Amino acid sequence: MTEDDRLIGEDDLDGFIDGQLSERRAGEVARYLAANPQVAARVEQDRAARDDLRQRLAFIAEQPIPSRLRVAAIQARRRAVWMGRLRVAAACAGLVIAGGASGWEAHAYLEPPAVPQMRGLPVATADAISAHRVYSMETIHAVEVAAAQEAHLVQWLSRRIGQKLTVPDLNPQGFALMGGRLLPTGSASAAQFMYENRTGQRLTLYVRANAGDDTEFRFAQTGDIGAFSWNEEGLGFAMVGSISREALLGLAETVWRQLDPARPVPKPSL
Repeated sequence: MTEDDRLIGEDDLDGFIDGQLSERRAGEVARYLAANPQVAARVEQDRAARDDLRQRLAFIAEQPIPSRLRVAAIQARRRAVWMGRLRVAAACAGLVIAGGASGWEAHAYLEPPAVPQMRGLPVATADAISAHRVYSMETIHAVEVAAAQEAHLVQWLSRRIGQKLTVPDLNPQGFALMGGRLLPTGSASAAQFMYENRTGQRLTLYVRANAGDDTEFRFAQTGDIGAFSWNEEGLGFAMVGSISREALLGLAETVWRQLDPARPVPKPSL
């Protein structure tokens, strides 16, 4: 099958918007859009949203690179780290030769910092916690699409995940929507919606397609980050944050009531 024989898919439309297709494939997509005005209108909306986002973030590209992120500074830090490790290793070797078993006490200095263990957690929960740990610390790029473009955000993520999504309103609980982003999860995609309160504390709601039927609230914690996860109507959810278990459970229950008010809220699994 040649490139031009393939059906036009979402990846083709995204590539067409971003100008990443070959000349031949771009021509095929253009003819497809000419014959499908509804799809063409959606593509134009996505292109306009992309251009608007680029314009809003253009000032970032014009800022000078911080000195701590310059190649020379990064290389200097790496050299300092390796020299420090070599000195520790040499000290350890001396201790082993001079004092036998006492040298092993210095072995801990060569170990990397401990990382919270997530063995045994469901993949979706582990992914949700990892994504929260990475993006909740960001200042400028915490989200891909801001809450000001909520309609576009929901449409875009719903299309990429393959199911219609709804963004829960947590304003009564003191958390305002910041926006969201698309996340990889195996061969599929997941969505992350981020919320923030007036003190700067952040929560994330992780959503991905899931064929599981376990609707119980299941709690997991790694380090200071906790997560309540559950499945509902073909989607897997995880409410994640560095807050108390009780507060996180209340937020998970709020999300459940907004997404499925007709069904009773499940009790958390012990």
